[in-house]
Amino acid sequence: MQQPRRRAIALLLSSAVLPFAFPAAHAADPYPTKPIRLVVPFAAGGTTDILARAVSAELSKVAGWNVVVDNRPGAGGNIGADMVAKSAPDGYTLLMGTVGTHGINQSLYGKLPFDPIKDFAPITLVASVPNVLVVNPAFAQQNHINSVNDLIAYARANPGKLNMASSGNGTSIHLAGELFKTQTKTYMVHFPYRGSGPALTDLSGGTMQVMFDNLPSSMALIKGGKIKALAVTSAKPSPALPDLPTVAQAAKLPNYEASSWFGLLAPAGTPPDIIQKIQQEVAKSLATPAVRERMLAQGADPSGNTPEQFAALIKSEHVKWAKVVKDSGAKVD
Repeated sequence: MQQPRRRAIALLLSSAVLPFAFPAAHAADPYPTKPIRLVVPFAAGGTTDILARAVSAELSKVAGWNVVVDNRPGAGGNIGADMVAKSAPDGYTLLMGTVGTHGINQSLYGKLPFDPIKDFAPITLVASVPNVLVVNPAFAQQNHINSVNDLIAYARANPGKLNMASSGNGTSIHLAGELFKTQTKTYMVHFPYRGSGPALTDLSGGTMQVMFDNLPSSMALIKGGKIKALAVTSAKPSPALPDLPTVAQAAKLPNYEASSWFGLLAPAGTPPDIIQKIQQEVAKSLATPAVRERMLAQGADPSGNTPEQFAALIKSEHVKWAKVVKDSGAKVD
């Protein structure tokens, strides 16, 4: 009789424990359960920041997610990128990466504290944009600069007298200027800032004379007459400013082309299901008519592609920009 009794007690104990143990083992909390931090590796006011805030606001509307933008500028985007690379791979710290942080910097800097490919999990390309060559209006008026060729002529006649602002060392804005200097055989003094916002403030104020900026962050200032646009750096004119020529067309530089892109990345090791969920929600957000129209009007071409497609783009950009860095002789200063 003792053995059946023991079995009965064991059965009672197991039935008492199982209801409590089973949910704990199988009912994982759905992602996300807390705010997501989106790190922008540049100062507020630039295109990286503009796109990050547009995405975070739309994710709040479309998915109900709480996404907090965290600006961590410095070192051409390397400070913010490094912080994300070393964060927990749980989907709660993301990076708005750029062609600078993930396409250029590895070739430009002697040593990076992170590997732009091995230390990140690509999520999706948010948008690609052309850069735009802009100058201070008062400077342009005083020196009769109304075209790219006028600027080239002035720079050749006044070597070292032009101050060229950028959003930071290693950015596509910096490299667009270095490539221009190399192909036009001109010399302008490079002043790297901690983002487009502060650089544009000094350009419109007259401390700087020239800048190659991402079109979205310059658009309002161009339309407001605070800065003067001479050309876009893309292979084709931008639909946002259809009357503006390309640098290649205006200056007869057929090999000149320097555009930018921006995309979301997570630390390497982030679970694939979380990566997939973020990509799907971001793609939905970018496809909404309001966001798409606003981005196109600012000169940005929204994407929302797959993690695999974005990873392939990053690898191809490494090859492209390594050649540009080598050919232009660009270096961190």
